[in-house]
Amino acid sequence: MKKINSIFIVDDDPITVYGIKKILNSVATCDGIFEFKNGQMAIDRIKKIIIEKSDLPELIFLDINMPIMDGWEFLDEFIKLPIIKSININIVTSSIDQYDKDKAENFKSLTHHSIIFNSKPIRRSEIEEITTAISV
Repeated sequence: MKKINSIFIVDDDPITVYGIKKILNSVATCDGIFEFKNGQMAIDRIKKIIIEKSDLPELIFLDINMPIMDGWEFLDEFIKLPIIKSININIVTSSIDQYDKDKAENFKSLTHHSIIFNSKPIRRSEIEEITTAISV
């Protein structure tokens, strides 16, 4: 099984969070899976990690439709942070709108981080592929 230091799941849907965690626990070993109900909570934690010089998550599952700070606002803030290491960001959304896919592609062109667009529900095979692609 793939060893991953930490994973952030940024999604306000408890069913999606549960499903991702259940699959992750069967395809990888992880020191910590952290849940955030909105982008603001996640970006605040990431900023704290940067200040403390702790380990950043290697993998982020990100919903785009959330209260307080949505996934797009999160990405706006995230790509401005002084993070040298490439983080794997997987947008997981129920949106099938081409505008959202184009927006994800635009973010991909603005950053060195890996950004992948996935549709809900995310499947085990997709999570296996995502975790296998992480270079530790």
